[in-house]
Amino acid sequence: MDSQTSQSSQASQSPHPPHMFQVDLRGLVDLLSHHLYSSPRVYLRELLQNAVDAVTARRAEQPDAPALVRLHPADGALRVEDSGIGLTEADVHDLLATIGRSSKRAEGLEEARSGFLGQFGIGLLACFLVAERIRVVSRSARTPGAPPVEWTACDDGSYTVRTLPDSARPEPGTTVHLTARPGAAEWLAPERVLSLARDFGSLLPYDVRVGEEPVTALPAPWDRPYPSPAARRVALARHCHELFGFTPLDSIGLDVPLAGIRGVAYVLPAAVSPARRAGHRVHLKGMLLTERAEQLLPDWAFFVRCVLDTDSLRPTASRESLYEDETLAAVREALGERIRSWLTGLAAGDPERLTAFLAVHHLGVKSLARHDRGMLRTMLPWLPFETTDGQLSLEEFAQRHPVVHFTRTVEEYRQVAPIASAQGIGVVNGGYTYDGDLVEALPSVRPGTVVAELDADTVTAHLDAVDPAEELALSGFLAAARAKLDPLGCDVALRAFHPLSVPALHLDDRAARHEQARAAAEEQSDDLWAGILGSLRGSAPRARLVLNHLNPLVRRISSLRDPELIGTATESLYGQALLMAQRPLRPADSALLNRAFIGLLEWATHGEGDR
Repeated sequence: MDSQTSQSSQASQSPHPPHMFQVDLRGLVDLLSHHLYSSPRVYLRELLQNAVDAVTARRAEQPDAPALVRLHPADGALRVEDSGIGLTEADVHDLLATIGRSSKRAEGLEEARSGFLGQFGIGLLACFLVAERIRVVSRSARTPGAPPVEWTACDDGSYTVRTLPDSARPEPGTTVHLTARPGAAEWLAPERVLSLARDFGSLLPYDVRVGEEPVTALPAPWDRPYPSPAARRVALARHCHELFGFTPLDSIGLDVPLAGIRGVAYVLPAAVSPARRAGHRVHLKGMLLTERAEQLLPDWAFFVRCVLDTDSLRPTASRESLYEDETLAAVREALGERIRSWLTGLAAGDPERLTAFLAVHHLGVKSLARHDRGMLRTMLPWLPFETTDGQLSLEEFAQRHPVVHFTRTVEEYRQVAPIASAQGIGVVNGGYTYDGDLVEALPSVRPGTVVAELDADTVTAHLDAVDPAEELALSGFLAAARAKLDPLGCDVALRAFHPLSVPALHLDDRAARHEQARAAAEEQSDDLWAGILGSLRGSAPRARLVLNHLNPLVRRISSLRDPELIGTATESLYGQALLMAQRPLRPADSALLNRAFIGLLEWATHGEGDR
């Protein structure tokens, strides 16, 4: 006999009987309220779910049976009546007296529950969030001869079960009576009950009322017939304003039959951050599941808010969010495809609406186009980019320029845009989110297009060279200027370019900036790290200060004879070029600007004193 069998035999022969777990109902309710459910408001959803499930079960056996749910709040109490399948005494013991027993695992009443919303026992337990006493009176429709049965429970964990005379409930169905716990009466007030019932149950398929006030509003706004597409847009815009508090730019139908989804996506009227997580309203078989579903759409679709009803998605244990599984992933892809189709339709048939949409949400479309070449091809004539020719689409810009130059950062673009424009070089600002990636992808959707990153050599090559004789005459000035900027890792070049008002242009690229950062770190490191950083020294071209020989100020500076004054003037031109490029200043650059400013002041005041 092996050890495992021996242990089992010894356990079966033990004189001590097994013990049952004891459940502290108050502690369990506290656990539910603080860790499972987000708010006591879910008690009403659980009551509605139980009632609707009971009606669904009866309708499955008796298609002509009434389908009614009635809620009657009054004086700190609530009575919920349904015309559902009802319970026998055995059902009561199975479903209500055993905490955690799921009605989906029992026999008879609980079979074939794919159309049901919740679990009867756990759902009723949630009512202890607001009630100190629950009384259930039920009569079974499946067992007509069974008498009505009453189950009464208190929040201390005690309960009683007894049968009642037929007159206590002549018709099949269930009535739940709640008595509010101290401090929770507001949750059972008529106005609160009506508000919660409409919020949770507006799309339920049965006749649900609070007193005489109807709760359901079917068909759903997206399923109602309208005389025209314009009338539909107006009605959906009104629905969006009532639901989300904004008037949408447009609405997108989300009819995905294979995924069991019907609904609508509303396009936000203002731009939002891509990092902001959208909150969507999801109904499960008509019952509101959550108002904050974040994983329902692809990340790029951050410009819409959805409301939909589904029968295919799985809720989490609290039934307040969606379970992340393969079904949800498939639904997410299907809904993303619907939004893609809407964008494609606008591009093909309604350019005015597309233009209005892109003026607000071009960032979301660029995010999609970055991964979807078909969408990039469709949106190519419409997506706006900042260029040296103004705001243009890539399609129009590529038609104007044989080579599409672009910069990686906004700072690089600001450095070269005025000069490149004057020299006839077309440049796209690729420094904004997704823009650089889209420019690089251009040849894949527009064969024959040449795309090149703009660097300092390209810009310098397009600037006019100075007459060799004139440059030779200024060799002394240039040597002094180069000596002054050499410690900063910057060369000096002399060119002639437009506009004349720009005295100097600071050019570098990422490799040059990386080398500057490495050199600065090497200077501040100890011997060990200085040696390591020194071994990483690159051969990238250094930054350069290009002086404009056509600029009157540069001409006057180049005629100076005082080396110290030439150095101060060169530092001033260097600092001015950095500021014009709107580049972040290194500590060495800031010190240079301060030194140049003080030097010029000293020279100016010294000259004034001599006069």
